[in-house]
Amino acid sequence: MILWKVVKSLIQVQKIKLYPNQTMRKILDDLCNYRRYCWNQGLALWNDMYETSLILNDKKLYPSERKVRDELVANKEDWQYHLSARCLQLAISDLGKAWKNFFNKSMSNWGKPKFKSKKAPRQGFKTDRAKIINGKLRLDKPLGIKSWYDIRFKGAKNLEGELKVVSIYCENGKYWASLPFEVEIKKKDKAHSNTAVDVNVGHLNYTNGKVNTLPDNLKRLYKRIKYYRRKLARKRVVNGKKATKTNNYVKTRAKLQRDHRKIANIQHDIIQKFTTELVINYDQIVIEDLEVKKMQMTHVASKGLQRSLFGYFRQVLTYKVEWYDKKVVLADKYYPSTQRCSKCGFIKTGEDKVGLNGNQKHRTKHDEYICYECGAIMDRDENAVANLLALLN
Repeated sequence: MILWKVVKSLIQVQKIKLYPNQTMRKILDDLCNYRRYCWNQGLALWNDMYETSLILNDKKLYPSERKVRDELVANKEDWQYHLSARCLQLAISDLGKAWKNFFNKSMSNWGKPKFKSKKAPRQGFKTDRAKIINGKLRLDKPLGIKSWYDIRFKGAKNLEGELKVVSIYCENGKYWASLPFEVEIKKKDKAHSNTAVDVNVGHLNYTNGKVNTLPDNLKRLYKRIKYYRRKLARKRVVNGKKATKTNNYVKTRAKLQRDHRKIANIQHDIIQKFTTELVINYDQIVIEDLEVKKMQMTHVASKGLQRSLFGYFRQVLTYKVEWYDKKVVLADKYYPSTQRCSKCGFIKTGEDKVGLNGNQKHRTKHDEYICYECGAIMDRDENAVANLLALLN
């Protein structure tokens, strides 16, 4: 009798900074350009096949990943053999996924695949032959090349597990890599406690307190970004396209991009630390199923909603509960967590509802909840957390 042990695994991604020498810079730039070339060639061929199949009404002529890949491989130029063949294979594989998503309108960024531009600020490629040898990232060796491509890197913590498809990209003259490792899920001990998270513009409330998602250092960075944007806009108005080639324009744009990176790093650090705390200390976590896109269309707090990273919080929390074998409970989007009284269950309707600025009829503050049934006075966010937590009972 054979007993099979089922081992659950997951993908953990680490972002590292690469430090290539001049030779490796040239190789990485060539691979980025080759990836863009393969994507554009494959997309042009895919569009031609698709239009031909529609005109002739013949399903046999319908394009597929295999047909496009075989056609591009058969028509390879001599210079292409000096670059990694996996770059072409993975580019067409991603193109096939993009076309599959085109026929699914429920996708978040639904639309027809577009051609890549060499003017895009971010260029990159993928490879599934990368390895970590002696503390360096080693890329695959193309045909006719004797030496391996080894690159120094920093920023990695625990390089454990099987390395999957590596994404390498260049942005603002700096090189980065995303290293996905397939690791075994390690179950954590049960915490025997539950919590609920009420997301708000600028902060996240839960049973143990509040986490500020828009601290003062972020506000200062946003003000500085606004200043740099105005500065660049004025230069373009006066000098047009010529302004983008001046040294002052390039320096200001680099400062703008630097501040954007700082903001992203600060926000991601806040969300990562908070979600880790949640999955370690609680077994079940209740969150709201919000329609963020519709909320942003109101233009009342759209900028604050965008900066509060509601979607990113839910995305990170969803995959971390799988790591720690915990559970996320989604409250229905129509559940009145803000309007319901957690003491007596009374639900406010009509003109009595609590809005972003409180209630004008009863002149209540935006962070205040007053129940007109039992007379309870509570903090609005604490009341919402209590209502969400009641869903587990």
